[in-house]
Amino acid sequence: MRPRIRDSRHHTASRLCLAVAALSIAFHAHGDDNLFYAPPAGSDDAVPFSGAIELGYTALSGNTNTETLLGKGRITWFDDAWTHTTRAEIKNVSDSDRTTAEQYLVAQRERYSLSDSPNYLFGFARYEKERFSGYDNQFTTILGYGRQIFDTSLHDLSLEGGLGYRFDDFEESGSEHLELTYLASDYQIDFTDTASFIQQFSIEAARRNVIVRSYTALSVSINSSLSLRLSHDLRSNSNPPRKADVNTDRTTTGSVVYNF
Repeated sequence: MRPRIRDSRHHTASRLCLAVAALSIAFHAHGDDNLFYAPPAGSDDAVPFSGAIELGYTALSGNTNTETLLGKGRITWFDDAWTHTTRAEIKNVSDSDRTTAEQYLVAQRERYSLSDSPNYLFGFARYEKERFSGYDNQFTTILGYGRQIFDTSLHDLSLEGGLGYRFDDFEESGSEHLELTYLASDYQIDFTDTASFIQQFSIEAARRNVIVRSYTALSVSINSSLSLRLSHDLRSNSNPPRKADVNTDRTTTGSVVYNF
């Protein structure tokens, strides 16, 4: 048992002393990043179309050699009271040349603002395919109601809830149709003119399991175009399929963001 404990300590110390390289480039036609759960309505002076492309790479070396490659893309366009958002994500993680995680996601989201009030209706469809999760793929659709609780120069908060449907196609065999309840929040606070914090959170509860998603990010601006960002992405399944490797996936990324 002692050699195993010592190996674990060396492994932990190695990770603390790793050389980590991370690069993430984002292109924005406007400066708002609140597009993860509650895309904001377009303002009078907003451009009709905006987009974001993010690429990230992290390499860890020591007792183990791991590499993480992230790719994210997002486009948003406005049409009167409508806000349309399309996004796609790719994640690949390898450990000593062996793939340990591979994920693909495509989603379409619609938001309809109710007059000049902070209330809105929304709907989205999401397709996910992730190796080692126990699922071959999952398709989710949700409709609901949201409200901008407050929106000030210091911070803003959106809450929303809805009902939906998920189709689970299992890796082993078979499939399942589930009704679900959806709750989500999107919060951002600007500590200073150059530092901000984002916390986005959602729960999708079905009779078989509860899936929790969380995105946390801290950004510090270097100048009007560049900023540094540290983010943590979490996805947890309370009752995954038998073939799933783990219940919770976590991804932490340090990034450089370019805005224009």
